[in-house]
Amino acid sequence: MAIHHDTWVFIFALLGNVISFMVFLAPVPTFYQIYKKKSTEEFHPLPYIVALFSSMLWIYYALVKNNATLPLITINSFGCVIETIYLVIFLVYATKKIRLSTIKILLLLDVFGFGGMLLSTLYLTKGSKRLAVIGWICLVVNISVFASPLSAVKRVITTKSVEFMPFGLSFCLTLNAIMWFFYGLLLKDYYVALPNTLGFLFGIIQMVLYLIYRKPKTVKLEEPMKLQELNGHVIDVVKPSTRDVEEPNGKEIEKGNVNNMDNVTNV
Repeated sequence: MAIHHDTWVFIFALLGNVISFMVFLAPVPTFYQIYKKKSTEEFHPLPYIVALFSSMLWIYYALVKNNATLPLITINSFGCVIETIYLVIFLVYATKKIRLSTIKILLLLDVFGFGGMLLSTLYLTKGSKRLAVIGWICLVVNISVFASPLSAVKRVITTKSVEFMPFGLSFCLTLNAIMWFFYGLLLKDYYVALPNTLGFLFGIIQMVLYLIYRKPKTVKLEEPMKLQELNGHVIDVVKPSTRDVEEPNGKEIEKGNVNNMDNVTNV
């Protein structure tokens, strides 16, 4: 029996929420590392600032559209909470210079930027036009969210290290893009569907780079036995042999006495 259209919408919405939940939690190891080292190292806050802005926008879009948008509201509400926690941790352990620049970007984008967009769409647009304006803004910002981890791509290629481009985040973003693409396609909501096509491509690029530049595990070999030193003299360790050994005068030493000459000292 064929699955009803609404059932497919529900399935992809549910999967989208589950995978988006994983996407939002993917940076947890990164921030645990920041907490443990008490330093933000070379991590950049911009992806998390943009992700918070995106979550706020999608909640606003869902409230304006008010049609089969509950999945957007639930997951992006969680997104707002978790991204705020990430940014608080980042600000606590960032250097003074980075902390000030982060606060500036945060105020510019998430406070004044979102506030300006909210007021302008509420008072300058109406009905379907308002929804279209918000939808296009969400589309552009969503693309930037998917592309934001690409800021690490240049560093990966330059340093040949994937330390600052977590594979888990790239993988989750790729799966996430697939689920929300089909959700938007089934609802004919192209503001949701279109950016996720690029999200899929960006995710693939990041995973390919990870596979190219990840460092294989190396097996630590035991060091060869070093020459023993005694009072400045080098002593070569010679294994006992069962063959005959001649004394300087040419006489043979019995095989049973070879074990008494374990070390031959070279001065």
